Amino acid sequence: MSVSRAVLAACAAVALAAPAVATAHEGNPNYLSQVRGLSPSLSGLSVEVLNRDDRLLLHNTSGRTVVVDGYAGEPYARVSADGTVEVNTNSEPYYLNQDRFADAPVPKGVDPKQPPVWKALSKTGRFEWHDHRMHYMGKGRPKQVADPAVRQKVFDWEVPLVVDGRKGSINGDLLWTPPPEESLPLGAIFGFAGLVIALSIGVFAIRRRRASAGTETAEAW
Repeated sequence: MSVSRAVLAACAAVALAAPAVATAHEGNPNYLSQVRGLSPSLSGLSVEVLNRDDRLLLHNTSGRTVVVDGYAGEPYARVSADGTVEVNTNSEPYYLNQDRFADAPVPKGVDPKQPPVWKALSKTGRFEWHDHRMHYMGKGRPKQVADPAVRQKVFDWEVPLVVDGRKGSINGDLLWTPPPEESLPLGAIFGFAGLVIALSIGVFAIRRRRASAGTETAEAW
């Protein structure tokens, strides 16, 4: 294969591989989940959505103990006043939240009606988790989305909380967002340019060696 053909082949490989890399570890680009409200409203207590519709991040420096309820109303996670973060291994969400579509086994004996079994994770006051209540669990397009080219609400969602014994919640919206126009990601463009520059330098060096040896051949670019 000629040097010029090698350059083109390598560049094509970069262009084909780039989109797959760019979309790794992200939420679904067709959806946007967002927090609309948090109750009780406390200084030092905040919640945000990460990667569009992938995870929730709760940060607690309020000096209160915050408990996130599971799908059956059982305590699922606890962020204490001192920043200790714990999860209840006797709750089904501890296992189901490992997979986007809850396709994860729950061990026999796990019973949300039984007392919590707390497992300490950190002392950061920050708890990050995938919650099935804030994203679309179906595999196809939601029936609410009549026109996929229009941004629109799919549903409202709620995650119950208990703050120092007081009931509260995280409330939000899940939005359908039109599919993004296909374009080459910025990272891929820079990678492509770097590859072309590196290969061009290599071609230049080869040509100089050939010229010095008097054996340079004509090649169309």
